[in-house]
Amino acid sequence: MATLPCFLVEDEVRREDGESAAVELGAAAGSTLLITLGITRIIEQESLDVSLWGSADGAEWSAQPLLRFPQKFYCGTYSMLLDLSEKPEVKFLRIQWKMNRWGRGEPKPLFSFYLFAEKSAVTALKAANS
Repeated sequence: MATLPCFLVEDEVRREDGESAAVELGAAAGSTLLITLGITRIIEQESLDVSLWGSADGAEWSAQPLLRFPQKFYCGTYSMLLDLSEKPEVKFLRIQWKMNRWGRGEPKPLFSFYLFAEKSAVTALKAANS
């Protein structure tokens, strides 16, 4: 079970499409989360697509992603909010990534990236106003 804040995906070099293990949300289920994608290494002429998927049991996954980052081409830190207050059934998250490479040179993509999750201040504000 994840205790937020935590890494959903650790920073490491990846060369092909993949997905993370299921991460149990525990007490963070139903919260608004701040999800940060950090791209620390990239080569030219490639793209990265990252999405987050939800599950009630860690086995059956949603038909559509809960969150999808816009396609990325550059190193940087990118954050998005994931509001799970309308999805109390989501108890697990899984990250999927797809890579694409074009042009000359090495045909295999190369990215180093991480995903980090933490409870958003929005959750604390909602609780304070309740």
